[in-house]
Amino acid sequence: MVSRELVSGVFSVGAFDFDRRIFDELIPLPEGTSYNSYLIRGSTKTALIDTVDPAKEYDLISNLVRLGVEHLDYIVINHAEQDHAGTLPMILEFYPDARVVTNAKCRDLLVALLHLPLECFTVIADGETLSLGDRTLQFFITPWTHWPETQITWLVEDKILFPCDLFGFHAATSELFITDEAWAYRSAKRYYAEIMMPFRGSIKGYVEKVRALSPAMIAPSHGPVNKNPKFILDAYADWTSDTVKNEVVIPYVSMHGSTAKMVEHLTGALIARGIVVRPFNLTRTDIGDLAFALVDAATVVIATPTVLFGPHPTVVSATYLANALRPKTRFASVIGSYGWGGKSAETITKMLDHVKVELIPPVMVLGEPDEATMQALDRLADEILMKHKEINIV
Repeated sequence: MVSRELVSGVFSVGAFDFDRRIFDELIPLPEGTSYNSYLIRGSTKTALIDTVDPAKEYDLISNLVRLGVEHLDYIVINHAEQDHAGTLPMILEFYPDARVVTNAKCRDLLVALLHLPLECFTVIADGETLSLGDRTLQFFITPWTHWPETQITWLVEDKILFPCDLFGFHAATSELFITDEAWAYRSAKRYYAEIMMPFRGSIKGYVEKVRALSPAMIAPSHGPVNKNPKFILDAYADWTSDTVKNEVVIPYVSMHGSTAKMVEHLTGALIARGIVVRPFNLTRTDIGDLAFALVDAATVVIATPTVLFGPHPTVVSATYLANALRPKTRFASVIGSYGWGGKSAETITKMLDHVKVELIPPVMVLGEPDEATMQALDRLADEILMKHKEINIV
């Protein structure tokens, strides 16, 4: 690891994790990730913004030692999750006089997660400032921009925002700053879909508050630093809006081919009606790609065979995930086949209780789909087209 300077006296001192391929035992990391930590030297005080995942604690300590950091006055923790705060106990061993600066809710979580003593904390309120001499930190509490205790830190004089997970993305890259905005857009959208989408309503208001600060840089806790904040703020404004696109996402599983035939026919019928279709075979799909597609889609059609009396377990898992992510999807339906009976469609629709969608009647068929089934799927395609026209996206 190496430390690198954003501006004079402000350093990136975190760690790369080029080999990590899954996060929270759930989220695929095709490009690895980084755990960003930032050192700020003021004329009288020195502060560290966030730490790193415990697996990379040596990298953080090494960077601080190489920079000759013999004393830390403050360790600011924006978010209690272990990939940002997990190295805090070790940092306090090296710098026992440092004060841990965070909000009350984050303090309580850090005490529970890391068993830290209460006396090491300095608790701040929303809008409060902290002087480093010639530099000033200002804190804004931003609950549910990931966890309920999340805050962001603003370096006033240099106009650098440290938003922790907000506005970042999972990628391990040796570049300090974003140089390829097309790549960054896709990576950031995937990250938003997987991590931030459930909190769309909360984030929407904070985007404009951040824009009002006119940051010169956004230095997140994952991925490279953004020297063009308008790029990511405009993207978040779009993703968190209520605007959907003329797109249908079809997550599906097919055990003996019947459901696959239905998906294939519906896909063609929707394409013929000028609708963009994104089918995902869940036995092969990267869930990050599925989440990415859900960000803008107006409609989701869940396609499942029947296992015993209910939907395929893989479809259940994907439906649970979609419900938890709470996309702004407006319409939903279910298609699939069954053998001697089952309630797959009923089970799936009940699982979508957190997604505010209008349900379009399902198309479920006994056994192999026949011509009548294909006609029913054509009618479903017509219904989807009509719904899309009603909200003026066709």
